[in-house]
Amino acid sequence: MFKKAFLQAILVSLLAFIAALIYRKIYFFATETDFSKVLSLVRLASLSLLISLLVAFLNFGILRLLGNRGEILFNLLFSLMTFASVIIPISITLPLNIQSPELFPGLGVPMVFFPAIAWYTVNPLFKKGS
Repeated sequence: MFKKAFLQAILVSLLAFIAALIYRKIYFFATETDFSKVLSLVRLASLSLLISLLVAFLNFGILRLLGNRGEILFNLLFSLMTFASVIIPISITLPLNIQSPELFPGLGVPMVFFPAIAWYTVNPLFKKGS
């Protein structure tokens, strides 16, 4: 079961990273502001992987403790943590040489939701019955 949680985390991380790359390109063409110094490819990939691994192991632990009822608690906690983490891109202080720092929340806030969207998309594939 631990191996399955790890594989799920890798797949979620990959999907969240791909979504972040696509959104970053769309946002660049819409606003013509480049935040690649703040959100580089390496940083996007590592954040996606770190968040996905933490979420997978939290899910693994809650399901081990509470069984099937743990999924409800996990979904509630994960959704609350995702909404609460919206404050992170809003409160980041950017370097002075970044052009149009007021546009950064428009890039960062939607990216906060990509791991959750990827998790809820992939999760049915990794349930016991499938």
